[in-house]
Amino acid sequence: MEMIVALILFPFAVAAILACVSDNKIRKAVVYISAFVIMLSAVVFTVGFLVRGQGLSYLPHTEIIDRGMLVVEVLLMGLIIWLSIKYKKYYAALLSVAQTGLMAWLELSGRTEGFELNHIYCDRLTLIMVLMIGIVGSFICIYAVGYMNDYHHHHTEYKDRRKFFFAMLFVFLGAMFGLVFSSNLIWIYFFWEITSVSSFLLIGYTRTYESVNNSFKALWMNLLGGLAFAIAIAYSVIELNIINLGQILQCDSKLVAIPLMLLAFAGLTKSAQMPFSRWLMGAMVAPTPTSALLHSATMVKAGVYLLIRLAPALKGSVPGVTVALIGGFTFFIASIRAIIHSDGKKILAYSTVSNLGLITACAGVGYDETVWAAIFLMMFHAVSKSLLFQSVGAVENATGSRDVENMHGLIKRYPFYAIVITIGIAGMFLAPFGMLISKWAALKAFVDADNILLVLLLAFGSATTMFYWTKWLLKILAWSEKTETQKNTTSKGQWLSLAAHAVIMVCLVLFYPVISRVFMQPLLDVMYGDYEVMQVLSVTDMVIMAMMVGVIFIVPVVAWLVSRKSKVTVTTAYMSGINHDDGRKFVDSFGEEKDTYLANWYLLDMFGPTKFMKPATIIAAAGLIVGMVLSIGGVL
Repeated sequence: MEMIVALILFPFAVAAILACVSDNKIRKAVVYISAFVIMLSAVVFTVGFLVRGQGLSYLPHTEIIDRGMLVVEVLLMGLIIWLSIKYKKYYAALLSVAQTGLMAWLELSGRTEGFELNHIYCDRLTLIMVLMIGIVGSFICIYAVGYMNDYHHHHTEYKDRRKFFFAMLFVFLGAMFGLVFSSNLIWIYFFWEITSVSSFLLIGYTRTYESVNNSFKALWMNLLGGLAFAIAIAYSVIELNIINLGQILQCDSKLVAIPLMLLAFAGLTKSAQMPFSRWLMGAMVAPTPTSALLHSATMVKAGVYLLIRLAPALKGSVPGVTVALIGGFTFFIASIRAIIHSDGKKILAYSTVSNLGLITACAGVGYDETVWAAIFLMMFHAVSKSLLFQSVGAVENATGSRDVENMHGLIKRYPFYAIVITIGIAGMFLAPFGMLISKWAALKAFVDADNILLVLLLAFGSATTMFYWTKWLLKILAWSEKTETQKNTTSKGQWLSLAAHAVIMVCLVLFYPVISRVFMQPLLDVMYGDYEVMQVLSVTDMVIMAMMVGVIFIVPVVAWLVSRKSKVTVTTAYMSGINHDDGRKFVDSFGEEKDTYLANWYLLDMFGPTKFMKPATIIAAAGLIVGMVLSIGGVL
C-alpha cells in the first residue's frame, strides 16, 4: 500500500518542487533523479506484485480524502472559469460548472456514503499501465530537459515557462498513476479531470493564438466526456446503488446500459475517437515532449484503459457495438488521413488516432481475444509512438524541419536518428513486432464474431497503414552519393531516452510470449475465466520471432559493411536531358536548369479534408448519437 501511495503522490510532490526551480542545472538534477526513482518504483512494485501473485484492494474508509478531492475539483473549476473568461471561451466554463456542480451535489448530499468498497485496486492490467506510465513517461521527462533547452534556443519568440512545463509533466504522471490504481468511480473521475486540465495547459504552453484555440478545443471535448462521466456516476449511485467500476461489470440490471454508454462516451472523447479526433491533432502545436506524453503513455491511454476495463460488459451489447463500429471507422479514416501529410508530427498524430481506433474496436467487441489484442496494441503503441515523437522532435531541432520530404538521406546525414526512427516505424507495422501480431489476433476475433464490417475496416485500414509507413521509411533510407554526415548536437539526455525506447521496443518483441504468459493469461482468466494462451505464442514462434528480429537488424548492417569494402559504380539519374555531374540538377529540352529530387505522392486530390474528413466526421457523430439513443431506448 505504501508503494501505491508513493507512486501517486511522489510525482505531485516533484511537480511542486519544479514549479519553484528556475536554475536549469538544478531542474535537470531534479528531473533525472525523480524520473529514475519513479521508474525503479514502478519496476519494484510490479515484481513484488508478481511474487505475491494476487490482486490488491485497499482504503475502505476515505472520507477526508474524498473531501480533499472535491476541494481540488472546485479549484480546477475556478481555474477553467478564469481562463475561459480571459480568452472568451465561455462554453468551457459552462461544461466545467455543470460537471463539477453535479459531483459536488452528489457528494455533499450524502448519497455516496455508506458504500462498502475499496477505493484502490491493482491487477495485472494495472501493472501494465504502471510500467507504461513509469518507464515511458519518465523517459519522456528526461528527454524534455535537453529538448526544451534546444526549443527555447531556436524559439526565442516564446516566453520561457519551463518551470510550469516540467511541473505539468509530473502532474500528468501522478494523475495517471492515480487513475489506474483507482476502482471507485469518483476517484477515477477526479484523476480523469486532472489529466484533462493538465493537457489543456500543456497544449497552450506558448500562448499563441493557435495554441490557445487548440488547447480550448481539447478542453471542451474532454470536459464533454467528463460531464458524461459525472452523469454516469450520479445515475449509477442513485438508480443502481453502484459506485465501483467492478460493480458495473457484475450488474445484471438492464439499466446498467445507461452508465455503460456514458462511460464509453467519456472513453471515446479521451481517446480522440471520431468525431472527437480534432483535439488530438490540435495538440501538435505544443512542444514535442507534450505530444509524446499525450500520444503514448498518458492521456489517450486513459480513454482506452477505461474501455478495456468495460470490455466484458460491452460484449454483445448495444453500447459495445457502437464503440466497436466507432473505433473501426476511426481506424480506417485516420489511416487514410495520414497518407496526405508530409509533416512528421501530423502523420504520427493521425496514426495515433488510427491505432487508438483499433484498440477501441477491440474493446467494444469485448471478446477475450480482442482484449488480448487491445492490451498488446496499447503496449507497443505507447513505446513506438513515444520513440517516434521524440525522434521527430530531435530531427527538427537538428535540421530545422520535421517534414518527411526533408528527411531524405537521414541514414547518411544522421545515422542514429535514422536507426531509432526505423525501429519505431518497424514497431508500428512490421513483423515480428507486436502491432502486426495483435492486428492478426483482432482480425481473427472479428471473424469469429461474424462482424464483416470490422473485418473490412481492419483489412483496408492496415493496407493504408503500410502505405504511409513505407513511404516514410524508404525516404529515410535513400541517399545520393553527395549526401554528407552532419554533426550531431543532440544532448545526452535525449540520446538516453531515444536509446532506451529502442531497446525496450526490441525487448518487447523478444519477450512477447513471456509477457503474454505472465501478465495476459492470469488477467484474462479473471476477466473471462479459463483463458488459453493463443497458439501464436508457442515456443517455436518465439524462436521464429527472434530470427526475424535478427534478419531485420543484422542483415542491413552486414550489407552495409560489405558495401564499404566493395567497389560500387555510382551513376547519375537519367532525366531526358543534360545531367550535371553532381546528379542534383539537369538541363531540360528548353535549356532550363532544374533540380532533381525524389518526392512521395500524398493523394491530396483524393483524400483532402473537404472531400473526406468532414463527411466522415458527420457519419461518426450520427453513428454515436444513434448508438446512445438505442442504448437508452433498450432500457426504456
